[in-house]
Amino acid sequence: MARSHITLAALATAAVPGFDPVQAQAFSTGMHGDFFAALVTDATGREVIVRVPNSAEAEAQLGAEKYALETMTAGIRSRLTFDVPSLVGRASIGKTFGLVFEFLHGHQLTLADFTVESGLPVSIGSGIASIHSLPTHFVSDAGLPFFAAADIQRQTRELVSQAQATNLLPAALSARWQEAVNDSNLWMFEPTVIHGSLGIDSFIAGEDSISGVLGWAALRVGDPAADMHWIINAPIDAQDAAFTAYGDSRHSLVDPKLRQRATLYSELELARWLLHGVEHKSTDIVDDAIDMLDRLVDSVHQENNNSIGTDTEPILTVTEVVELLDETPGDSSGRYPGMKPVTDDQRSSNSLSE
Repeated sequence: MARSHITLAALATAAVPGFDPVQAQAFSTGMHGDFFAALVTDATGREVIVRVPNSAEAEAQLGAEKYALETMTAGIRSRLTFDVPSLVGRASIGKTFGLVFEFLHGHQLTLADFTVESGLPVSIGSGIASIHSLPTHFVSDAGLPFFAAADIQRQTRELVSQAQATNLLPAALSARWQEAVNDSNLWMFEPTVIHGSLGIDSFIAGEDSISGVLGWAALRVGDPAADMHWIINAPIDAQDAAFTAYGDSRHSLVDPKLRQRATLYSELELARWLLHGVEHKSTDIVDDAIDMLDRLVDSVHQENNNSIGTDTEPILTVTEVVELLDETPGDSSGRYPGMKPVTDDQRSSNSLSE
């Protein structure tokens, strides 16, 4: 059932004591998840965002984000270089619920904004580093997922095996990815707090720096490279600026294979798209994925050094990946959800809470 912005304004009134709305308009961030949302303003000029899920999956996502934000105390938030949404109210609506957040001002980014000239790669690189520098205990103490490096290597190997089992992977990519998941040196890293579903559309920016980060439903401890895979789709000079700023912020804590794993995860987005098509028996998606994989092979072959796992220097830039994914058709189940975090039942036995 559709929810009008007027209905969502009424929900804000019920959820936030003393809130007296005078204006409401439909609102969209363009992020993954199916929600009805509205920007609501009260008589004092205060602005809030109201979000109501329109599917069971979106309801679970919104509930997970609520819990993650509640674990982020004022002390944790003070360590970040940007603002995080503040939850200010909850109210039932029909058989589901709606959440009300303080509105974060700024404009939402696209990859076209991610240029050296804008200064955003440096701000974003430093911002991601501030997430990865948070103490892991606040995540594990809250019972959120905690994955050791060995878990992540195993999960990535399983993803590659699933893609290989389709018999639709180009041989060059199958061998490339298999070599990467079997290279123990590639997976020698210290897990950190990660956002878990970070992408360019997660960021809110002012004139020349990020001011906020959205979408915290997948907050966990895991591979820091997972938060940086989308940067591989940017121009090389912007990539360099972001990774350099990240390294400058984390100093000796940066692992030497970070960018290589980020590259691997970027490429594996195409494997996920292939599996998405197979799962939903969509010939259009499968054919599209095969075409993108073939084009990725061409990109790999154009590189001077196309091995992910042997050198410690940044090596492969697959700038076409984001453009390819932008071309993907939808299907009956909705748009491709992008790089999903691993499921909570795969939680490592090394969790600090255990």
